[in-house]
Amino acid sequence: MNNSTYKNKKINVIYNKDEESSNTAALLKQKLNIRGYTVTKNYDTEAILNICVGGDGSFLTAVHHYGFPDIPFVGINTGHLGFFQEISPTNLEEFLDKLDSNDYIVDSLYLVEALVCTRTSCIDLIGINEIVVKGIESKVIHLNISIDNTYLERFSGDGVIISTPMGSSAYNFSSGGSIVYTTLDVLQLTPLAPINSKVYRSLTTSAIVPSDMEIKIAPEYRDENSILITVDGNQHKYENITEISFKLSKMTINLLNMGKKDFWSNVRDKFL
Repeated sequence: MNNSTYKNKKINVIYNKDEESSNTAALLKQKLNIRGYTVTKNYDTEAILNICVGGDGSFLTAVHHYGFPDIPFVGINTGHLGFFQEISPTNLEEFLDKLDSNDYIVDSLYLVEALVCTRTSCIDLIGINEIVVKGIESKVIHLNISIDNTYLERFSGDGVIISTPMGSSAYNFSSGGSIVYTTLDVLQLTPLAPINSKVYRSLTTSAIVPSDMEIKIAPEYRDENSILITVDGNQHKYENITEISFKLSKMTINLLNMGKKDFWSNVRDKFL
């Protein structure tokens, strides 16, 4: 995206309705207008940029709501953690200077795709951060897990997380998974409260799975109706699940990166 070659300078500003986000969005719109950008009144599929003002939850909601658009996203953080939202409201001028001078890169972020098959149909799901398979009402579930068509384990515990590199710093990290650099084309399989005893044996650490390998999860017959699937925090319940397969989606989302060092700065600032 190069502003000097675009006659179209339309920008979508998406924001939370809380006071800080609303005030920040209003100030941002003024600054964009002064610099010759057109802030759209409604979401415009021909805009050159989506600016999301809020927290990480707002970012995830916006990407899902607008159907994983090709238009790049960038975030201004008025939330708590703000791993996606890398720009501070106090640094709007610096951000706009970089935007004007094309001082950024656009990263394509990998998404995770799940095919949930029941005894009657199959359903596609797409996750930005992660897709979680767990027992309803915190029920212990038993899952047969294979990777690349090779049987790995009979997992017993609360469930598993399948996370993207971008999502590795979210629920995955808080559950003991590893942080993965955002542009690596891998998935991560992380156990949730695995049971290890003389009766049950499960992996207790996460596994990094390359992009050309599919992860398959088949619940035991008694657990076919005890599965809850959570996609980026949104819950889905299906009856008679026989198999769930996971892979890196062919879809990606584009994220403005204001500097490679910002990833490790974020890791330091948010977690250390």
